[in-house]
Amino acid sequence: MTQFLVRITYTKDFPGIGKLIREHRQASKKQLAQLAAEAGISVPHWNRIENEKVGELPLTTLRGIEKALNVDLGVRFEEIGEL
Repeated sequence: MTQFLVRITYTKDFPGIGKLIREHRQASKKQLAQLAAEAGISVPHWNRIENEKVGELPLTTLRGIEKALNVDLGVRFEEIGEL
């Protein structure tokens, strides 16, 4: 039996998400390098996210940032159900 992977893409704007991530990072006792490593991304990529220079942010990356910061940023996709 052959299995197929299907990628479904949804786009939703979350203005100010970079600023919110920065505020939580600054309140954290962890260093940026540690947070980025825990989130599974590089420090430069984290900086681009905070500065909202990233066109698209995969949900897995966002959830990794939330986990590293130990916060819930409130990003939901009710219309598709949480993945």
